[in-house]
Amino acid sequence: MLTTPRLQLEHIVKTFPGVQAVQDVSLQANSGEILALVGENGAGKTTLVNVLAGALQADSGDILLDGVPVTVSSPRAALNLGITMIHQELALIPQLTVGQNIFLGREPRLRWRSMIDWRALYNQATAELERLGLDIPARALIEDLSIAQRQLVEIAKALSYQARLIVLDEPTSALTEREAETLFGLMRSLREQGVTLIFISHRLEEVFALADRVAVMRDGQLVGVAPRTDLTTQQVVQMMVGRELKEFYPRSSRLAKGDDGAQPLLRAKGLRRGGDLHGVDLEVYPGEIVGLAGLVGAGRSYVARALFGVDKLDSGEIWVDGKLAAIHSPMDAVRYGMGFVPEDRKSQGLFLGQSVRTNTAISILRQFSRLGFLNFSAIERLVRDMVSKLGIRTPGISQRVRNLSGGNQQKVVISRWLAHNPKVLILDEPTRGVDVAAKAEIHGLMDSLAAQGMGILMISSELPEVLSVSDRILVMREGRIVSEIPRAQATQDAIMHAATGQQEGGAQ
Repeated sequence: MLTTPRLQLEHIVKTFPGVQAVQDVSLQANSGEILALVGENGAGKTTLVNVLAGALQADSGDILLDGVPVTVSSPRAALNLGITMIHQELALIPQLTVGQNIFLGREPRLRWRSMIDWRALYNQATAELERLGLDIPARALIEDLSIAQRQLVEIAKALSYQARLIVLDEPTSALTEREAETLFGLMRSLREQGVTLIFISHRLEEVFALADRVAVMRDGQLVGVAPRTDLTTQQVVQMMVGRELKEFYPRSSRLAKGDDGAQPLLRAKGLRRGGDLHGVDLEVYPGEIVGLAGLVGAGRSYVARALFGVDKLDSGEIWVDGKLAAIHSPMDAVRYGMGFVPEDRKSQGLFLGQSVRTNTAISILRQFSRLGFLNFSAIERLVRDMVSKLGIRTPGISQRVRNLSGGNQQKVVISRWLAHNPKVLILDEPTRGVDVAAKAEIHGLMDSLAAQGMGILMISSELPEVLSVSDRILVMREGRIVSEIPRAQATQDAIMHAATGQQEGGAQ
């Protein structure tokens, strides 16, 4: 007996100036199903689900819920229909409690007054959390919760609207493996309760662990939908990019550190800062990619920020190209030949409202200035050259960066530092939130830069990336580097044992 799909999207079309983002897409999702929606950045996934969630209005096409045509005119209308979307950037108010966030704008009121019934609010919030098996206090402040706990609060909030359909956009991008597993367990539980989940992720291992079916988009079109069991990772990748990616982690053959007699390009000695760093020593040689691994909170990003002068050190020395460097600010680091791509490109690395041209050239304007006048034609040539070299997909260099895909935004951040021709490049989570094709391109770029003699320090939470890209791996725990593992001896187990303070045979 055939059942009516929970969701039917029929011939959805959405166009922006100069771009047809979604082209005649028809897609179904069933009750009690996890449907993975995958594709390169810019494939149209987010536009499609934003139409479903009422954040955008389709130019044409129809939406049916449980066989009934509906009009999703706004996010509020979507919530009233039982459709909710959990974005990569969470929409919670940090200064409010869990309960206040769950019932924001829908607070229960005392009958004889217009005042909020706080007891009822927290009782109802506790009931929603317990229904999901979540051990999170309803009176806890959101700012005191981990990212994973905040994700789970978002889901509790969604279900408080009696959600029939939940869309999750890159929900694990900021989670540890353990936190992600907690989220996955909840998603599977919701599936068993009959909730429909649409799951957007660039991490194909997650897709194959969770999804019942996989829908693939490319260039605004739906190119295929199939049961997960009928697909391989390589088939999904080929559908996404329209070609075969033969090598995810390209790598030139390189000598081990110092084998050619070279001195370190970057050397840190005894870096200390408050409770974050406790005597960090490290070296990066010319032509070397050094991976910095460890659990979330181990201090990896603090090392990067300290090296680049973002955070002030209590003590320690930084040497660049054999010279003691006085780095008190990012401007000092740039003068010494360093570049830094931060973990959060949107809030720390880009001027989202500005153009590709401005974002690429903003840190090198002095090089193109004479007597107070800028050489705009030279700036134009340099930016176009960077766009070409890095394969940045943009309608033009005047395009605002906020309108680019995540992978292309990341390339713009990298292009800014490559314009400086740095000796040392620090990359903090360089492929977070980018698709498989953009990831392969960034890895290829890193390999090319190392082959030209640049020293690269890379932080990544993805162990396959750390293992495949790095020439050496430094493992951090509790603000210290606790292990250095040569490429030939590096395994996921070795890294995790060092990161957690375990030995191969058990606890230390």
